[in-house]
Amino acid sequence: MTKEKSKSSEEEKEKKAASKKESKEKKEKKLEKTAEAEVQKSEKELGKVPKKDLMKAAEEKAKKAEELEKKKKELLEKAKKLKEKVSAEPTTEELKKEVKIKKRTDMLIPLEEYVKSGIYLGTRAVTPDMRPFVYRRRADGLAIFNTDLIDEKLKEGIEFLSKFKPEDVILVCKREAGWRVADMFSRLTGIRTFTKKYPAGILTNTKLPDFFENELTIITDAWLDKNALNDTLKVNKKVLMICCTNNFSKGADQVIIGNNKSAKSLGVIFYLLARGYCRARGLPTENIPDLEWWTGEIGE
Repeated sequence: MTKEKSKSSEEEKEKKAASKKESKEKKEKKLEKTAEAEVQKSEKELGKVPKKDLMKAAEEKAKKAEELEKKKKELLEKAKKLKEKVSAEPTTEELKKEVKIKKRTDMLIPLEEYVKSGIYLGTRAVTPDMRPFVYRRRADGLAIFNTDLIDEKLKEGIEFLSKFKPEDVILVCKREAGWRVADMFSRLTGIRTFTKKYPAGILTNTKLPDFFENELTIITDAWLDKNALNDTLKVNKKVLMICCTNNFSKGADQVIIGNNKSAKSLGVIFYLLARGYCRARGLPTENIPDLEWWTGEIGE
């Protein structure tokens, strides 16, 4: 009995072992099939893109790479040419110098004459209106006008004045330093001039025996000639104003900048105005004295 029992238990063990082995083999086969199915699926998905399309995409990519390389070479060549051109062209400093020289040659009178007359010298006071025209300050505090801007404003002033007939313009100059040249300006242009004193109201009061109407008033100094300026503004007429650094340009239709306190400076201003006006209006110019007369370097 004992032998039979041990025999049957061994058989059961063998059966169990065989069953386990068979189950393991089945699982392994199932896993292999699943793996094969996944591989087949991936291959099918990859096989959806035709070989021709893949080739075409590769060719296009290569073509783009060639084009990019070509463009790169062209850009490098252009950059090289530009570099050569820039090195051959004048520098910014050289160009500035050329522009400055050109400006100097286009001036109404040589720069040296402006400097000699002291037209560029302002006062220690600088109004907001005049600040844009100031170049710098001297060590003694005097403001200095930019000579290029002086010349530019004189050209503009001549052009503005030339639009008016002599009988429609008056010049007012209460400052003694300008009396001599103002009178000469009047003789040459035919423009009525008031020096020493301006009769208040002659532009506004119709009851005055010397009342008259004008279209433009030239103001030598807004502070000294304020009566004439106020009368002109009351009747809504035009104003051409000579302004130093301490003047306000309120009410002016056109401004000429420069030293309006010096006889030499005013001589230069009235000389250029007279010469420019006579040329523009077709008036005789042969009687206009040389600049030296206007600046007082030679007598009458």
